[in-house]
Amino acid sequence: MNMTSSRIPGHLKNSPLTKGLLIGVLVGGLFAFGLATLLLSGQSDHENDEPAQLEEKKPLYWVAPMDDSYRRDKPGKSPMGMELVPVYASDNAMSTSDSERAQGTVMIPPNVQHNMGVKVAPVTVDSLKQSISALGNVAYDEDSIVHIHPRVSGWVDTLFIKSQGEQVEQGQALYTLYSPELVSAQEEFILALKRGDSRLIEGAAERLKTLGLSKSTVDDLQKSRRISQTVTFNAPQGGVVEALNIREGFYVQPGTTLMSIAQLDTVWVIAEVPEKHAQTISLHNSAVVTLDEMSHTSDATWESHVEYIYPSLSEVTRTLKVRIPLNNKRHTLKPNMFARVLLEPVQRKAALLVPRSAVIRTAEGTKVVLSDGNGNFKSVRVKLGQSDSAHFEVLDGLLPGDEVVVSAQFLIDSESSKSSDFERMEAPDNQATTSGTIEALTLPAANESAGDAKVVIARGPIEKWGRGPATMSFAVSKHIDLSTFKEGDEVMFTFVTGEEFTVIDMHKHMEHAKVGDTMRDSDHSAHERNSHEHKSHTNQSMSHESMNHESMNHESMNHESMNHESMNRESMNHESMNHESMNHESMNHESMDHQEHMHHD
Repeated sequence: MNMTSSRIPGHLKNSPLTKGLLIGVLVGGLFAFGLATLLLSGQSDHENDEPAQLEEKKPLYWVAPMDDSYRRDKPGKSPMGMELVPVYASDNAMSTSDSERAQGTVMIPPNVQHNMGVKVAPVTVDSLKQSISALGNVAYDEDSIVHIHPRVSGWVDTLFIKSQGEQVEQGQALYTLYSPELVSAQEEFILALKRGDSRLIEGAAERLKTLGLSKSTVDDLQKSRRISQTVTFNAPQGGVVEALNIREGFYVQPGTTLMSIAQLDTVWVIAEVPEKHAQTISLHNSAVVTLDEMSHTSDATWESHVEYIYPSLSEVTRTLKVRIPLNNKRHTLKPNMFARVLLEPVQRKAALLVPRSAVIRTAEGTKVVLSDGNGNFKSVRVKLGQSDSAHFEVLDGLLPGDEVVVSAQFLIDSESSKSSDFERMEAPDNQATTSGTIEALTLPAANESAGDAKVVIARGPIEKWGRGPATMSFAVSKHIDLSTFKEGDEVMFTFVTGEEFTVIDMHKHMEHAKVGDTMRDSDHSAHERNSHEHKSHTNQSMSHESMNHESMNHESMNHESMNHESMNRESMNHESMNHESMNHESMNHESMDHQEHMHHD
């Protein structure tokens, strides 16, 4: 500083210009020093961060996707054959602890879901597209079968039909019969003709007709007035001889079925519907009949309807028979042919549907794996109804818009079921459940869709939204049948917010309780079975101190079978025992080792 001052001329040393230059130099130096320090410290921090970032990217350990207790310090495969998943420090910081998640909830990262092949599908509201497949057989139209019986006793003189299955035409001669009763009736008719008494003639003619003679035969007898020892009987209709029970020379009576003639212009298909579809089938359901043996022809398929439903199920096959008439003018269908039947029930009302692939059936009940869309999964209990080839009807346990797992659900269920209460996960923010009283109902007209239904409910408070009681109008999801409710019903309902408030689930109070109890019964009974063995072992370790020896009947005890070695004699209170009531005569003292087992202080 002195050197600099010495070089400055004297008249400039105290000038303002000189002072300003000196201050600028000092400020510039300080700024340069600060910038250099900042750059050096930033570089040092960056160098220090690099090892930390590398350390953070290094996996802490590898874990099995379906069992977080199976951990290894290097990659490999789990006992289930799945690739182990690396776990990083950031994963631990971001993961939610088991205690913070709902009971039975399993959290699976997106990359693990991809490796497992997890797929989800929504729960929808739609109508079941039921097509019921059944097997059947072609049979004669029993309404067109004619059974031929004689009205008099006699002998078959001539039989014109030689075998079963023979085709006959209407009016064709079938057999001749010799009957003394018919001969006597002819004699009376001829005698009446000779007398010319119209009343006798009319009565005798009616008797011949009553005995089975045709009008043409009576007319021929009236013209010829000649008695025939045998009378010919003709076919009342054309068709096929379905049964032939006589031969020439047989003696027959009025109770004898001589033969049966069936027609093939119309046939029946008797289809056997599985028991589970018995409530689905109704009269006039459409039916499509296919014959495999005729698949090469153009007329191998017939369309018809269900004409009759038989009242009982088969004890052997547990199937319900239905009758389907088919037009068979070309006689291509033959009785006892094998047929496949596709029945189309009447369109059902809209219902809550879940994919068949999502359903898990176990001894404890029916379950699905529910997803909240954020990587959390949980097994929940459901109650199912009817089904079609792709869906099950959901009666309880799910709501519209829920997402269920349709692939890899068994792996997730095996983990979730360890601690799951099988109840639904926490509802989303736009969904609430509360109770209320129905004040008004608006059912859709016949030409309107079910989605036009409205209900006015005086609802209770909604704590999650901080809302008090209110009377509100709600739209109703089309899968809810409002015809089962009435004004004044106390209900428990769930609704969602959106363009309008929509009720997506509603039960009467008592009905809701019953559904819950029914679905828990199976789990409760299974729990009792599992705990029964534990209880039986626990009872074996009962303390004798808690026994009331005064109430015991020692006379009925078998002391020979008692294991005194396992008894804790020090903890037994002999003072509380009533030795007076003991029958010492019945005790086997010889088998007791008093020296070994008794301890005297």
